[in-house]
Amino acid sequence: MVTVNMVALNAYRRDNFEHPTLGLVVVVALVAWTGAAIWLYRDRVRRTPVLLVADLAIVLAALAATPWVKSPDFNATIPGFYVMGAFFAWAIHWHWKGGLVASSLIALFDVVPRNHLDQGNYGNVFLILIGGPIVGYLCESLQRMARERDAAEHAAAAAEERTRLARAVHDGVLQVLAMTQRRGAAAGGEWADLGRLAGEQERSLRSLIRQQDTVPAAAGGRVDLAGALEAMATAHPVRTEVATPGGTVLVDEHVATETVAAVRACLDNVLAHVGPRGSAWILAQAAPDAITVSVRDDGPGIAPGRLSQAEEEGRLGVASSIRGRIEDLGGTATVESGEWGTEWEIVVPLA
Repeated sequence: MVTVNMVALNAYRRDNFEHPTLGLVVVVALVAWTGAAIWLYRDRVRRTPVLLVADLAIVLAALAATPWVKSPDFNATIPGFYVMGAFFAWAIHWHWKGGLVASSLIALFDVVPRNHLDQGNYGNVFLILIGGPIVGYLCESLQRMARERDAAEHAAAAAEERTRLARAVHDGVLQVLAMTQRRGAAAGGEWADLGRLAGEQERSLRSLIRQQDTVPAAAGGRVDLAGALEAMATAHPVRTEVATPGGTVLVDEHVATETVAAVRACLDNVLAHVGPRGSAWILAQAAPDAITVSVRDDGPGIAPGRLSQAEEEGRLGVASSIRGRIEDLGGTATVESGEWGTEWEIVVPLA
């Protein structure tokens, strides 16, 4: 459209040309370049910086030729609104910086040859100067949104496929492992060991399925605490079952690291005082202002005053590894114990 407009305006203003033949050559050259540019820009491979520079150079040459083809007192340039194509191309390719460079050069080549600058010319130049950066900024935003949309669609498709595979694993492998565990325990002997190994693999596989929908690390240094607890408990020698909220629990990376370390210290105590055949349960709950993690085991419990005595004797495992870490986060770590076992309740504020 801008090419048709350029041809029509120059034909209408043909009496303004001091050298109409040269004017016709410039107009025909711009029309020919339009056809070539349409073909060149169509293929992404040909859309190189060389093409963009050549496109802008042709526009600038047409602007520079205007005083000689028309007269030093010209009013309208030969290309007119044709210049929009060049700085739009720069804005699309190099975003706001490219739009600013192209529009500045076009404005410079438009203003410098003029003997005088009236209000109309000033308005056109001003629109060109702000048009390039604005179009470039909008193009950059649209391209970023398109990338984010594609990434979201890809993530959604991957999550759907993982869910389908998880159902298949749950309906097949996990059921077989659970049945092997039950029958092995009932048969006793070597079959009991086989059942125990099947149970361990079942728990590990369930944990992996649970972790597939967690976010191990998010932007801004935030981490999914639920996934981190799952991963830590799966790798720990103590048989541990983890119950977390259905979704992710995003906290600061430092909070997640220290909380997981405190929970690991609880499991280490279970391993040291109950043994590898002991069992533990981790329950994580999330509230808007705090997270609460409970760690319970089925051991013989802690004798009254034993923790205070250990701290007085200089053994600061519980004091530093559990309470110290959580208190540094501004939270609390309390313990209850009895013949039924031991339970730690860790509360960490999120403020």
